[in-house]
Amino acid sequence: MENQEFESKTFKKIDFTDQSFKNSVFTNCTFENCNLSNVKLENTRLQTVLFKNCKILGLNFAECYKLIINIDFENSLINLCIFSGLNLKNTNFSNSEIFDCSFFDTDLTKAQFENSNLKGSTFQNANLSYASFKNATNYEINPYQNTFKKTKFSNPEVISLLNVFDIELE
Repeated sequence: MENQEFESKTFKKIDFTDQSFKNSVFTNCTFENCNLSNVKLENTRLQTVLFKNCKILGLNFAECYKLIINIDFENSLINLCIFSGLNLKNTNFSNSEIFDCSFFDTDLTKAQFENSNLKGSTFQNANLSYASFKNATNYEINPYQNTFKKTKFSNPEVISLLNVFDIELE
């Protein structure tokens, strides 16, 4: 699938494991119930792309064409992926399992992580202003290393923001 252009296409129940999307363009596309394990994304353009009920394993989204990246995820397994250095304002990650992913230097302003499990994912120097972590679980976010403004959290998980302090809650 290298060097191809796709517009308004829906990919359903396709196994893309180990394929390369290098230099390809996806505009207004949907991946539904697909396996995208270890897909190569070098210089890939993702413009208004939805991943729905997908398995996304080991993708380096930081290799995508950075000037225009607009992606959303719904009910997906996102594991061992890199989102570092990207502008992901307004990105939806809701109802997903986001395990061991990296969000270094990522703009996640107004991003939605509602009802998601973020076990092992790392946020560092990320802008989380106006983002929503309502009913999200297993996140560990250091408030000293990230930007917060009107960020939404739910009880009791919001207590995890205190993990950076050497305190005991009783």
